[in-house]
Amino acid sequence: EFKAVMLASLRSLVPKDWDSNHEVAWGWLWENVERMLKNLMGKPAVQEKALERLIMSLTDDAVNYLRREVYKRFFALAPAGQDYFKQSTTRLYWIADKIVEMTIEMYREPKKMVE
Repeated sequence: EFKAVMLASLRSLVPKDWDSNHEVAWGWLWENVERMLKNLMGKPAVQEKALERLIMSLTDDAVNYLRREVYKRFFALAPAGQDYFKQSTTRLYWIADKIVEMTIEMYREPKKMVE
């Protein structure tokens, strides 16, 4: 049902350019997204528990290593980020801790996290 509504909406957005190739491509995309979502059904609860066990098992040294690695990798991937993260190490660690908390919350309360 959603697929039909989505395709109708897309057709109305670009009526002059829309053709059967677009229809086939979007149909293919939707079928793949639907297949991937069906494969994930029931897995988030298992993944949440595994993530929670992992986080609860971390030693203080492991938590500090995780905090450092978050920024090390982030700055390696996006060097310009260093221009925006000029806070103290304590503040950066607090942000990293919040990222971990939000990751768990995405599993617990996914609707709340996107509001």
